[in-house]
Amino acid sequence: MSHLMLTPKISEKAIYLAERGIYVFEVPSDTNKIEVAKAVEAMFKVNVVDVNIAITKGKLKRYKQIFGRQKDVKKAMVKLRSGQTIALFEGAK
Repeated sequence: MSHLMLTPKISEKAIYLAERGIYVFEVPSDTNKIEVAKAVEAMFKVNVVDVNIAITKGKLKRYKQIFGRQKDVKKAMVKLRSGQTIALFEGAK
């Protein structure tokens, strides 16, 4: 499952969580926790302890008389074994 597309989320909250060993990724909507854990372990050579998944519904947007909706986003919060880090997030601190 290393071909799974993991997009790191860089925000204030994501940086705060990264300092505590929890890393946030945007994942495709059809993935599950097991696939995410295997992909992170394969890509970054770390040990995953826990994976939590949250689905954020897209906001309703309006431009004059035209209504639209942003896409839904599925985020995976990945907790690593203590002492391990992902270098991708270290540069954002």
